[in-house]
Amino acid sequence: MYRLQLVGRRVKPSPSPHLSLSFTLLSRNLSSSAASSKLRDYYSFEPPPSLSPETRTSHDNPPPTKKQKPRYQPPSSLNQSRKPMHSDLPFDFRYSYTESSQAVRPIGLREPKYSPFGPRRLDRKWTGVCAPAVDPKVKSVDEAADQNLEEERQKRRERIQGEPLTNAERKILVQSCQRNKTKRQVNLGRDGFTHNMLNDIHNNWRSAEAVRIKCLGVPTVDMKNICSQLEDKTFGKIIHRHGGQLVLYRGRNYNPKKRPAVPLMLWKPHEPVYPKLIKTTIEGLSIEETKEMRKRGLAVPAVTRLAKNGYYGSLVPMVRDAFIVSDLVRIDCQGLEKSDYKKIGCKLRDLVPCVLVTFEKEQIVVWRGNDYKPPEDGHVYSSREFFDDPEGDMMTFPEDDELRSD
Repeated sequence: MYRLQLVGRRVKPSPSPHLSLSFTLLSRNLSSSAASSKLRDYYSFEPPPSLSPETRTSHDNPPPTKKQKPRYQPPSSLNQSRKPMHSDLPFDFRYSYTESSQAVRPIGLREPKYSPFGPRRLDRKWTGVCAPAVDPKVKSVDEAADQNLEEERQKRRERIQGEPLTNAERKILVQSCQRNKTKRQVNLGRDGFTHNMLNDIHNNWRSAEAVRIKCLGVPTVDMKNICSQLEDKTFGKIIHRHGGQLVLYRGRNYNPKKRPAVPLMLWKPHEPVYPKLIKTTIEGLSIEETKEMRKRGLAVPAVTRLAKNGYYGSLVPMVRDAFIVSDLVRIDCQGLEKSDYKKIGCKLRDLVPCVLVTFEKEQIVVWRGNDYKPPEDGHVYSSREFFDDPEGDMMTFPEDDELRSD
């Protein structure tokens, strides 16, 4: 009997949650539509779009897609639409400004005249040695083109430099370039002052008024050429020099936002072919006398032994002093590259001056000649340069010996 009563008393099924949720949503929609109709009828009130049922279903539609960026395409020589770069720098672009000279003309090229700036990337024509600022055809007609470029460089440099620095300002700039103050440094090595170093110097000038330059290797034989080329090509001013350490100042009126456009070289071009440095016979001597001099020169005690990638600023005065005692001078170059000691010999020939005898057995042997007269033009720099103006300030400062070569 108890069992039958349990069976007869069945519990009513509860409504499903999905049905109840849909019912509440429907009632809300109806109430909101009724409320909106009443508001519109009595008060002429328009409900906001968020309350209307039409806008509630707008989230179901996907949002508009953003514009996709175009795919990156690396620079290619096949892209004919790219315009070549223009630079208004008033000098010829060379790979190295200190290790090449306009006075010495090559006798041939080792490769075709491929521009190291890349195909159709610069609006200057590559001649195999340089990219001239003036078209060679125009330059042959206008003989004053070089003089005009030199005057333009001088005017631009004077405009950028402005008033000269006082001794106090120079001291502050030199002290800010010490090794314990900054790590910013531009290295000048065996290739000398290269074209891409222009971009490095201007990048350093963006955040500092002066930059430290460390010079080592073959170019340090002629420090005067390095300093003059740096000032001529960058329009800056060297305010300190100690050995191979230089401090290059950008100028009072230098504006980093208006820096000149410097196109970069993408590869190192092959050096052209120049005439031989060592001839079969020395001028004024016979073949037998030349052989005897070469044998005697290799037996002469060496004046010095050059270290690899060292500082050679004292080499020229050393050879000049040695010529007072002996007519032959030998320099030991063991461990140096063959091209390096050949360049050193070429510089000694022009700076001392002297006659090259031989490069055998990694030695440089030079002869002073029959009518040797050392130049008295003060070409060789001393080991240290002072840039203080004695009439500029009445203040005195201790010597700044912090910037020394390693």
